Amino acid sequence: MSYFFNLVFYHPILNLLVYFYETVAARNFGFAIIFVTIVVRLILYPFFHKGARQQMLMQRIQPEVRKIQELHKNDREKQTQALMALYKQHGVSPFSSILLLIIQIPIMLALFYAVQAPSHGAISGLYSYIPQPGAVNTGFFGINLTAPSLVLILCAAIAQYFQARLAIYKNPAPGAKPSQAEKMARQMSFIGPIFTLIVFYRLPAAIGLYWFATSAFSVFQQIIVNRHFKRGETAAI
Repeated sequence: MSYFFNLVFYHPILNLLVYFYETVAARNFGFAIIFVTIVVRLILYPFFHKGARQQMLMQRIQPEVRKIQELHKNDREKQTQALMALYKQHGVSPFSSILLLIIQIPIMLALFYAVQAPSHGAISGLYSYIPQPGAVNTGFFGINLTAPSLVLILCAAIAQYFQARLAIYKNPAPGAKPSQAEKMARQMSFIGPIFTLIVFYRLPAAIGLYWFATSAFSVFQQIIVNRHFKRGETAAI
């Protein structure tokens, strides 16, 4: 592992995990992972809020996007210029919602290594003020968090589905037909959880628990984003 990865991701997550395990989690490895997840989600909330809001904005302006695409269907350059002007007008950054997913990758990789650290005896990489935890109980309600768990992955997929459904922007106009972006968002609300099942199925249950906790936490964060977004729409009327 590179020095940067250790410094920014692995060591902080490892130390947080051990610290919570020895303190508020009362030596429960699963609860320690949940507490780590909460800290991570609070740190990443600005990214989540921006990405979720951008996603809903993209869905809301789809009728205008379609008009531009139809108007300049024979001129790609003018179409691109008009779309960029539209995005700028509404403060939309089309790729900002991807940023949170990219950030999650090294975090999950760091957690993957961190949950395996106790099985190797004395844990290296702990800060001077974090004591060695000794023998670590990696069980969580009968689930071995170092082995795969279909139950936790299913819970993670279900939580992810509910968060994705909340992120769908519904046109408030009476009788309005679903936009292409809304249809795509509905499809992704199924594809995302299925992808989670496929990717995480063979990974340690600790990763599934993290993804379940982060998806469940995202549901509450999405509710907050939706409320702020609706207030903004109301103010604009």
